[in-house]
Parts: sequence; structure tokens; C-alpha cells
Amino acid sequence: MKFPLDFYTSYSQFYIYDKDSEGGTGSVIFWTDDAFNDRLAIEEGVLGVETECYGPVKGELEILSTIQSNINTDIYDHIVEAGIEIKSGIIQILDCPTSTIQLEVEVDPGFYRARIYSSNLASVDGDEGDDFYRIEIWPDENMERKVLKRYS
Repeated sequence: MKFPLDFYTSYSQFYIYDKDSEGGTGSVIFWTDDAFNDRLAIEEGVLGVETECYGPVKGELEILSTIQSNINTDIYDHIVEAGIEIKSGIIQILDCPTSTIQLEVEVDPGFYRARIYSSNLASVDGDEGDDFYRIEIWPDENMERKVLKRYS
């Protein structure tokens, strides 16, 4: 299942959220120095994706049955992944700061891994650019944050 993303967000971030999560994006453990460096914040039931632009987000979300192991890292500027538990069975994409639902996808409740591919980051000039975010989510119990390619 593949879903396009095209919405406006602020503060250079958006969220991958479990619909019933109590995790907060304002938590002191959310946007840590490591989270900023890795471009991905983690809290219970929520992942914060750092964007290069301030506002318009373009991308896609794909739900996979298993990990995609063949990655062409040359076409992406930054690749990071981490785990998220989806207790509700509904993954939401939310903007910032209003947390307006941009997309809802039904999945089996359980543990998932999200990989975020960021591309065209250097195209951003001011608040906008041609940056693009591909998100892959598949069942996996590994909750560790891991950077596969770092943008500098």
C-alpha cells in the first residue's frame, strides 16, 4: 500500500503517530540533540520527522510486509529508521503544530519499523524547496534508532 503525502507543516517537522498514543511531542526526551542530529525524534507511539523546509511537505508512505534490503543510497541525502508500537492499529501522519491528521492507515496492531528517506535537501532556500520524504513501514520489533546515511 502506497500513499502520497502533500501537506503544510511548520517548524520543519511532522509526525508518524499511533492514533491512541499518549506520547507527547513536547516531551523533554523527544527533540534531543541526538534526535536533531539524526533528523528523527522518538517518544512512545510517535516519531518526529525533521524536514529541511519549514512548510510544504511532499513525499510518500508505503506499508510493506517485510524490510526492503536493496537500497540505492546514492539517490538520498539522509536515511534513518526507528521502531514504533502501533497499539491502536491506525498509523497517522500529523502536521506540526496543530497535529491535524494528514493521513490515516489501518494496520494490524503491533511493533513496526519506519525508515525515512530524505532527498533534495540542498534544494531548500528559505522556507521551501524540492525536498522529498519517502517513508517505509513494516512489521519489526527492533525499536532502535539507526542512521543508515547521514546528511551533513
